[in-house]
Amino acid sequence: MARKARKYSKKASAKVERAMKKRKAGTLKSGRSGRKVKSRKQAIAIGLSEARAAGAKVPKKRKTAKKKRKAKR
Repeated sequence: MARKARKYSKKASAKVERAMKKRKAGTLKSGRSGRKVKSRKQAIAIGLSEARAAGAKVPKKRKTAKKKRKAKR
């Protein structure tokens, strides 16, 4: 049986790990507003977007449900 290729690179997982540690320490801040990030999901999203910006192997962002519904019509 063939092995599957990694979906996310090691660099991407390192960026997410860093973001999660910053969130736990209370120093992770979001975009323009600069508000502290409390949500685990938001911390992961920030880590992945940083990884994308750094050129790491990360799958494309998912389209929102709203956009998908408009496309069907």
